[in-house]
Amino acid sequence: MLDLNGASALVTGGASGLGYGCAARLAANGCKVLIADLDEEKGNAAATEFGGMFVKADVADEEQMTAAINAAGEMGPLRAAVNAAGVGHAMRTVNRKGEPFDLGQFEFVVRVNLIGTFNCTRLAAAAMSKTEPFDDNERGSIVNFASVAAFDGQIGQAAYSATKAGIAGMTLPIARDLSSIGVRVNTVAPGLFDTPIYDKMVAEGRDPQELKDALGANALFPKRLGFADELGTMVYELLTNSYMNGETIRIDAGIRLPPK
Repeated sequence: MLDLNGASALVTGGASGLGYGCAARLAANGCKVLIADLDEEKGNAAATEFGGMFVKADVADEEQMTAAINAAGEMGPLRAAVNAAGVGHAMRTVNRKGEPFDLGQFEFVVRVNLIGTFNCTRLAAAAMSKTEPFDDNERGSIVNFASVAAFDGQIGQAAYSATKAGIAGMTLPIARDLSSIGVRVNTVAPGLFDTPIYDKMVAEGRDPQELKDALGANALFPKRLGFADELGTMVYELLTNSYMNGETIRIDAGIRLPPK
C-alpha cells in the first residue's frame, strides 16, 4: 500500500465538484494538497480548508503546471496526482440548421481535457521519479478522469466523449511507460454525480432537484446521483492500492447513458 501520509498530492480542478471531493479525501488521510485550478476564489478557500496550497494554473500550460508541481514539492515529496480538471461543450456534429460543430470549441475541449491531462501526468510523473522509492520501487501514483461518456457518449458529446475516450485509451500505455520509474497510473470513469452544475440550471428555468431525480432514475442502483465523496474513496483506493495499475474503472451505479 502506498503511504501518502505527509506526502504532497496534486489535484487539478480541485476547487469544486469532483476534484474538491478528491482533495477532501486526500487531506483527511494526511496529504498536503496542492490545488491547481483557474477559480482563484474557490481554490484559495478549498486550500485554506484543507491546510494546503492553491496555485492558479492552466492544465495545458507547461510553465504554469511546472510551477504548481514545484510548489507541491515544497510541501513534501509528490506521491499522488489526481487530474480532475475538465470542460465540456455540447453541440451536434451538424445541428438542425445545417451548421457544423464549431472547430475552435472542439479544439478547446481537446486542449483542456486530453492535452491538459497528459501534460499534468507527464510533469507529475517526472517529479515523482526523483523521490525516494518505497517497497517494490514504488514512488507514486496518478489517477486521471475519464467519464462514462467515453463509452456511452450522448448526442452533442462528440468533443467531450472523444477526449474522455482518449484518456481511457492512454491509461495502459502510460502505465507501461512509467513502470520503470515505479509510478502507477489508473483512470476513473464517473457516471452522473451531484455537482454544482445542476444548481446553475436554476437560471435556465430548470428545477435542480427535479433534474437530479430524473437523471438519477437512469441508474440501476442506487437510483440517484453519486456523491463526490463516493468518488473520492474510489480515487484514494486507486492511489494507495499498490496492485492497481493500468485500469479504467467505471463508477456509475450501473448506468448506461441513453442517446439523449
